[in-house]
Amino acid sequence: MVHPLVRKIYAVSGTCLSLMFLTAPVRVLAHGGHGNEFQSGAAKHPVDAIKVDAATAQRLGLKVEPVKRQSFAFEIKTTGQLETLPNQKVEVTTPVTGTIIKLLVSPGAKVSQGQAVAILSSPELAQLRVGSQEKRAEAIADVQKAQANVNLAKQNYDRQKQIAKTELQQARSQLAFSQERFDRDNELAKAGALPRRNALESQTQLAEAKAAEAKAASRLQFLEADAQLKRAHSDLQVARSRVKLSSGTYDARLKQLGATPNPDGTITITAPISGTVADREATLGESGEDAGKKIMTIFGDRSVLLNANIYEKDLDKVQVGQWVNAKVASLPNRTFAGSVSLIGSAVEGDTRVVPVKAELDNTRGLLKPGMFAELEVLTNRTSSAVLAVPKSAVVETNDRKQVVFAQNGDAYQPLR
Repeated sequence: MVHPLVRKIYAVSGTCLSLMFLTAPVRVLAHGGHGNEFQSGAAKHPVDAIKVDAATAQRLGLKVEPVKRQSFAFEIKTTGQLETLPNQKVEVTTPVTGTIIKLLVSPGAKVSQGQAVAILSSPELAQLRVGSQEKRAEAIADVQKAQANVNLAKQNYDRQKQIAKTELQQARSQLAFSQERFDRDNELAKAGALPRRNALESQTQLAEAKAAEAKAASRLQFLEADAQLKRAHSDLQVARSRVKLSSGTYDARLKQLGATPNPDGTITITAPISGTVADREATLGESGEDAGKKIMTIFGDRSVLLNANIYEKDLDKVQVGQWVNAKVASLPNRTFAGSVSLIGSAVEGDTRVVPVKAELDNTRGLLKPGMFAELEVLTNRTSSAVLAVPKSAVVETNDRKQVVFAQNGDAYQPLR
C-alpha cells in the first residue's frame, strides 16, 4: 500500500552527485514503508538523504516537479515497407488507335489531375471529326434557308396584317354608316314619312355591312400568313437542332474515351490523377494498331501505404483508424503521421504475425515506395490514471538501481 504522503512527493530531475538519468520509462514510481521523514517540518533527515542547499541546487540546475496522475498510451513497434496505394497507381494508355505526336512530360515530373501529358493523332477520330463537320455544314445551310423563310413569312404576315387592319376599319366604318341610316329610315317609315320600300333597302344594306365586317375580321389571307410564319419558325428550330446533333457521334466518342479535342483534329491525353511520372514507355512518333498502348505510369504520392506485420498477441490492441507514426532511415528527424487502414484477416504460418497496412500522409512527397520504415502504432490509453514522474527524473545509481528522489525540505530522499 502506498504511503498517503507519497501523493505530496516531488520528483527531481537534473544532475545530483555522480548519478545518471535514464531515458527508458519506469513503471514503479514509489513504494510505501517511509515514515515521519516526509512529515512537514521534520527535525532531522533520513540517513540516506542527500542534503543540497538552495545555492547549490540552483547552480546544478535542479528542477522539482510534482507527481501527477495521468493516462498513458501504449505503443506497438514494428517495421515495414512503403508501397503505393492501390488506387494511386495509374497507367496512362492510348484511348484509340493512333500515333503519339507529342510527349509533354518526362519521368520524375510532377503532374496535376487533368494536366496534358501527350498529344495523339487518330485516324478513327479524324474520320468522325470530318463527318461531323460535313453534317454541321449541311445543318448550318438548312438553318440559313429556314431563317430566310422565316423572314419572308414575317414580311407576308406583316403585310397581310396591315391589309386586314385597313379592310376591317373600312368595314366597321361602313357598318356604322349603314346602322345609322337604317335607324333613321326605320323611324321615318314608322312615322309614315318614308315609304316602306326605302326602309327595307336600308335594312338590306345594314345586313351586307355586318357580313363585310365579319369577313374582314376573319380574313383568310391573314390567317394563312400567320400559319405560314409559325411553320417557318418550326423549321428553323429543327434546323438549329440538327446543327447541335451534327457532332453528336464525334462528341459522344470523345466523351467515352475521356479525350480532349484540339482544333487541328488531334486529341489531348490528360493525367487521371495528381502525382509523379514513374516511367514513360512510349516514344515520339510511335504508332499503335490497337487502343490501350501504355504511354506512362503515374504514382499518386500524396499518401503512401506502409505494409507491416504485428504479432498475434498484440492483435487485440490494434484497430482500423488508430493513429500511427512512422520514420525512415533517410529522414531520422522527421515523423510521418497516418492511420491503420487494414488489418489482415488471418494469422500467417509459424511466425504468428498478422499483416497490417497503414496509410501515411506524404503531402511533401518525401516518402518513396520501396523504403523501409519503423512503424509505431498508438494503442488505447490506460483505463485509469496512474502516478507518474517525468522520464528525466528517473536516475540510475552506481549499483545500477533506478531511483526517484523526493524533496524533503533541503534534502532529497531516494525512493526505490
